[in-house]
This record gives sequence, C-alpha cells and structure tokens, in this order.
Amino acid sequence: MSLVKVQDINYYFQDGDQQRYILKDVNCEFEKGKFYTILGASGSGKTTFLSLLSALDKPKSGTILYNEKEIQEIGYEKFRRNHIGIVFQQYNLIPYMTALENVLVAMSITENTLPDKHKVIALNLLEYMGIDYDKANRVVTKLSGGEQQRVAIARALSTDVELILADEPTGNVNEDMADELVNVFQKLAHEYGKCVVVVTHSTQIAEQSDVTYRLSRGVMTKQDS
Repeated sequence: MSLVKVQDINYYFQDGDQQRYILKDVNCEFEKGKFYTILGASGSGKTTFLSLLSALDKPKSGTILYNEKEIQEIGYEKFRRNHIGIVFQQYNLIPYMTALENVLVAMSITENTLPDKHKVIALNLLEYMGIDYDKANRVVTKLSGGEQQRVAIARALSTDVELILADEPTGNVNEDMADELVNVFQKLAHEYGKCVVVVTHSTQIAEQSDVTYRLSRGVMTKQDS
C-alpha cells in the first residue's frame, strides 16, 4: 500500500494570458521501506515538486494523498508538523542553537507521541548520525557542512515520522560524505521502514535508490531499474 499518492498534479504561473507549466499531469506513488530519488536537471521542476510533497506550497490542480487522505484535509501545517521530516539543502538549522537544541526544538512542536526523555533520544539520534556528545553541544555554526547536514537528518528523524524528504542533501558535501549520507537513507528505508524521497541531479545517487522518477520540463516518468 502506498504511503503517498500524487494524482494529476499541475503547477504553473500566470504569464499574461498564458500559463507557464512547471509541473504537468504528474502521477507517482511512494511506499514505506523504499528509498526514492527524483532526478532532474536544474529547472526541471524537482524543487517545486518537493515543495508540494512537503506541503510548503499548493498545486494548482490535482491531489496529494497521505495514507489515502488528502493532505489539504489533514491541514498543511499539521501535515508538516506531524507527518514529514524535511532535510533542506541549506540545512535550515537555527544558527544560534546547538545541534542538540535544534533537534529538541523539532521534538517540542510535534503532536506525535514521543518517549518522555527527549534529550536522551536526541543525543542518541545525533550519535547515530555521527555527532558525538561534544559536537552535539556545539553551536551548529561551529560544525562542518557535513556535520550540519547530519544534524538536519537527526532533526528530521526526531519526531518519529514515516516520510523523510531531502532536497539535494549531498550538494554541499564531498564525495565520501555523500556516500555516507546515501547509506543512511538506504538504512532508514530498508531497516527502519521509512519512506525516503531525495531530490537530486546526481545519477550516481539515483542508481543507489530503489526507485527513480525523472523530471524533465515538468513531466514525470518512472525510470526502469
């Protein structure tokens, strides 16, 4: 059963009396336990697609279902707060907070039921992502780009969501770190049953995913394995 279904999604902007399509009649599905990539060049519409999937923007037409329920019916803010974890390319961490505090903030605003010992869970997540106790208590601007990306992933996981979305997560790290992050996404999908969707322009990363969708000029196609 699909966790997310995208049905006949269109997104465009009005240019005078013409509609300039960024996404056109997009249909796709995402299941738990799989690592997906959305592959496309700059300007292909993949960032717009991720914005719709994460309820940061609304389609002009079509529907997005989460567990067979329209996300509009769930409520966009509630959907973002309780059902998805987002890993942004630029991390979007709170710069004056420590790595630990960034994770704790996310845990404090979700309505999901979490164990009581938030700090212990947050530290364990950070350690799992390779951020030890010392680094967990550093202000995030004192961490490297790769370490900040790891903190962002720990934050995305901290609210115990089923859907993890990532926007070009390897864009600001070196090749070795990129491989490590891909291994993390594979493990989250295959061992922890998460639905992981990564937007990327890298065919190398796409080749390591379970399913790849390609976006070209707003049109989505599923690539053969």
